[in-house]
Amino acid sequence: MEQVDVAVIGGGRSGLAAAHALRAQGLQPVVLEASEQAAGSWPHYYDSLTLFSPARYSSLPALPFGGDPDRYPHRDEVVAHLRRCAERLETEIRTRTRVREVRFGDGAFRLSLEGGGRLVARAVIAATGTFRHPHQPDLPGLETYTGTLLHGADYRAPEPFDGQRVMVVGAGNSAVQIAAELAERARVTLAARHPVRFARQRILGRDLHWWLARTGLDTLPVGRFLSAPPTQLVIDDGHYRAAVTSGRPDRRPVFTGIDGTKVTWADGSTEEVDAIVLATGYRPDLGYLAPLGALDVTGHPRHREEMSLTHPGLAYVGLEWQRSLSSNSLRGAGRDATRAAQHIAAHLSRI
Repeated sequence: MEQVDVAVIGGGRSGLAAAHALRAQGLQPVVLEASEQAAGSWPHYYDSLTLFSPARYSSLPALPFGGDPDRYPHRDEVVAHLRRCAERLETEIRTRTRVREVRFGDGAFRLSLEGGGRLVARAVIAATGTFRHPHQPDLPGLETYTGTLLHGADYRAPEPFDGQRVMVVGAGNSAVQIAAELAERARVTLAARHPVRFARQRILGRDLHWWLARTGLDTLPVGRFLSAPPTQLVIDDGHYRAAVTSGRPDRRPVFTGIDGTKVTWADGSTEEVDAIVLATGYRPDLGYLAPLGALDVTGHPRHREEMSLTHPGLAYVGLEWQRSLSSNSLRGAGRDATRAAQHIAAHLSRI
């Protein structure tokens, strides 16, 4: 059976950052990526996606973004950036390699791969993020809906919804961005259990992320004190607030029932809805760790910041609020990966 130093599961932003940090510790990682390229989920996001953080704050450690550091990179720029990082890593990256399960025995982690392959690793970093595990909340009557139902993970562009009646469920960045884009071609309602909360993208001429970095709020280690992630703020240059204020999209509380394609709203009114887009977030994509007993009953890892609480040689990178508000982002992946690699190196030096 093949033996490796450290197996990094996932070859997106978090996996690449982890591989870079492990090499800095003198370790030889092998990156296992399920898709055909080391760019993680980024090639699969909707076509118009643009970062809310400027390029200067959105680079992985291996390579800074080129061009204007104050611009907001488009999805395709991020994909190209990740590909360049992968090329420069000088680390073995195995694409089309999906990990089916991880077990522990005889002092090492044993990875079973789809297709029958197996690996033995002294340590593991789980960096698979959340995109492949979209969250569908328990909403009244949703299981009976007979119109077009999709998650934000499957949304690409507004053209297929021309002239339709569409509901977008959610109140975060993606929900508002998708709803505003759709509202230019369809009649759209943004439905959520909580109000949309906007944060100004620029304050006193500086981007919000400049202030977060300058004040230290971006790296404040508050993750361990959160029992649940706080309500997401929608970072806005004024465009999205204006769209919602003008009623394109309009804003309503979440529906109270569905019958076929007929939706019942909280005020008792009903109407036909052609399509529902669930922009309701994601959950950790870590099912392959279940045989270890490393997850709780909800599928979340038992961890403290970067390190597993069940296995000293298991670490995580890329979880939402793993350590700070920037953990599940391009700007935060490098910091968390550095800490995880340091812990892994220290652990391996003791065994």
